[in-house]
Amino acid sequence: MWQRLSNPFIRLNQTQSYLTSKGFKALLVHRLFTSGAELTYSYNGLYPGHIQTNSFQKALLAVGSGVAALQDPYRHDMVAVLGETTGHLALINLRERMKNDPEGYTILTERPRIRLSTLDLEKMASLPVGSFGREYLRFLEENKVTPDSRAEVKFVDNEELAYIMLRYREVHDLLHTLLGMPTNMLGEVAVKWFEAAQTGLPMCALGAVLGPLRLNASRLQSLFTSLGPWALQNGRRARCVLSIFYERRWEQSLEDLRRELNIEPPPLTLSASNKRRT
Repeated sequence: MWQRLSNPFIRLNQTQSYLTSKGFKALLVHRLFTSGAELTYSYNGLYPGHIQTNSFQKALLAVGSGVAALQDPYRHDMVAVLGETTGHLALINLRERMKNDPEGYTILTERPRIRLSTLDLEKMASLPVGSFGREYLRFLEENKVTPDSRAEVKFVDNEELAYIMLRYREVHDLLHTLLGMPTNMLGEVAVKWFEAAQTGLPMCALGAVLGPLRLNASRLQSLFTSLGPWALQNGRRARCVLSIFYERRWEQSLEDLRRELNIEPPPLTLSASNKRRT
């Protein structure tokens, strides 16, 4: 009985062992510095990498990953599992919002991916300063991050909802660019407050509640008096951020895109320092 219940944990641990292997690191380095044909997101069965779990197993995974994430918020693998095992209702709501939006419906139909292999970095670098594509590229460079670091989905038992969860992960850095937030702890918490109000994902709400516990007094004051209210207000009123085909908006100015999405510029300018991700 226990062996059957623990299978998801065993497979997850095996996956993590592979992720830390020299072979995978070499593959990652190769992927980061080469650009091949555009990736496709095709399905064989439910979807590639899917791990079937029942309700009790999902609850077990949610508790285990939640405890691990509380102990170490930088365990991205545990944060990802927590999001997948608790986000079913929120993902259904996001799917309806995307289907009711022409651009969102196109995204669900075409299933674009945001990866280094799908980005024309040379063209983005040639765009004018202030364009969304140029600002996104600057964000990646200043914060030393890559879109290829996002984990694939494993525990969502619906291929369309799995894609929406994946899209949410790949859009996360674009939200940092839209909101003008770096990847330090204060910037990440502000983005989580926005995402919690915008998506309703329990994982985002948990990060929004627990993230402030890791801030010092001055940053807490900035969060509660300025950044927090701004993030919540904009998250509630903004257009669904998953319904934007960002790959076709690189040439649009960041200012214009914010106005279109009903997102106000940040009240504070944060520097890209203390670059650990949540």
